[in-house]
Amino acid sequence: MPSRRSLALLLSLGVTAGCAVGPDYSRPAAPLPDRYLGQSQLEQGHAAAPANLVTWWEGFGDPLLTRFVSAALEQNLDLAQAAARVAQARAGLGMANAALLPSAGVSAQAARAHQSVETQLGQLLNATPGFDRYGNSYEANLGATWEIDVFGGLRRGREAAVADYQASEAGAAATRLAVAAQTADLYITIRGLQSRLAIARQQADTQQKLLSTVGLLYGKGLAAELEVRQAEGALAEVRASIPVLEAGLEAALNGLDVMLGTPPGTYRTELASPKAIPVGPQIAGAGAPADLLRRRPDLIVAERRLAAANARIGVAIAEYYPKFSLSALLGSATAVASGNLFSAGASQAAGVVGLRWRLFDFGRINAQIEMARGQEAEALAAYRQAALRATEDVENAFSALIRREEQAGTLAQGETSLTQARNASFAAYQKGVVRLIEVLHADERLLRTSDAKAQAQTESARAAVAAFKALGGGWQPALAS
Repeated sequence: MPSRRSLALLLSLGVTAGCAVGPDYSRPAAPLPDRYLGQSQLEQGHAAAPANLVTWWEGFGDPLLTRFVSAALEQNLDLAQAAARVAQARAGLGMANAALLPSAGVSAQAARAHQSVETQLGQLLNATPGFDRYGNSYEANLGATWEIDVFGGLRRGREAAVADYQASEAGAAATRLAVAAQTADLYITIRGLQSRLAIARQQADTQQKLLSTVGLLYGKGLAAELEVRQAEGALAEVRASIPVLEAGLEAALNGLDVMLGTPPGTYRTELASPKAIPVGPQIAGAGAPADLLRRRPDLIVAERRLAAANARIGVAIAEYYPKFSLSALLGSATAVASGNLFSAGASQAAGVVGLRWRLFDFGRINAQIEMARGQEAEALAAYRQAALRATEDVENAFSALIRREEQAGTLAQGETSLTQARNASFAAYQKGVVRLIEVLHADERLLRTSDAKAQAQTESARAAVAAFKALGGGWQPALAS
């Protein structure tokens, strides 16, 4: 607890300077590298047209994807909740601003009383000539109170409220970014599952034709029953994969409907026709990791919460010092007819200078300050951790995008070769050169490769979405200016 001499010194300095107690805030440094590890390889290996970071979904060149993302940003209910949180924070800022200004109020009353004559006071009054047991009173007053923020506790409170409001705005932007990314991700997933379903159904048709051919040969005594059963088993295996893909597709369609703020099934007809898997655009203008501090809204949220925690240290320290207030009253009161209420004789006025000082409560104040400092230290660690996580998100997204593009290219080459091999093996089987098992193996390898290629293309596009999200694309970072 501070000594009396220290308190006197602090009090005189505060009154003289009119300063705000507590530490002034400055944005701390974040442990970020100078450049992303995969940035050079990504910029060299991607041949697609670059996308605008603010409206990155347009770079996929899919009008339906663009329309769905735009609709989600208007209709999504998570965004409605985020907007409501911003309104709440705005109201809190208004309360903090109002605390710095005088407050005023008007009061008025009229009363009629009936005095008992059985009490000591009543007996005394009753003995007075002309005493009337009935009495009236009328009063109207205008009062005002103002707490003078000598040591800046209220100003620090306003700083905290401003930071909280800015954090809520950045939180709404983070929700917007997440909604856009999740909508695009679901759309790409839908197109990927549709492509995989088309491959599986095409393979089922091929297997069905193969089974029919083997059946004809078996009927003529040119094929063994074993070959018929092998063809049947291969067909059943392909057909069994179709319901699993259909279930995943239905779940993705339902998820997209909910993201758009509509009941499941609303857009199913519009998405019924399969289309190509969107190709991710080039990620240009990624900048340096330090740019994430102004681009990523979740980092802005963490930084603004740190600023608010810093300001609340000053709010707690201000409790060491006295609080001064000015109050004034101007009004009129009378005990006769209301027509005399505003006469010169009925006027009344008062002025009060107030002092409130928690002089013997320093132990509790010390605890409150330590709590505020602990909260500020926690917010600082959270901010630095969020910066590291953000860099990790970008690196992982870049790595996934590069590797998935490489995988899709390799699988595309393999699919071409395996298609030729399958056709050659079937022709050889028809000539009796190879057994049916060779054709079935060729079909199986082709199916797996084609399915893997569709998955790689889907994951490549999803990785592009994740990269744009990790970079903080999808909004204009006005709070960072």
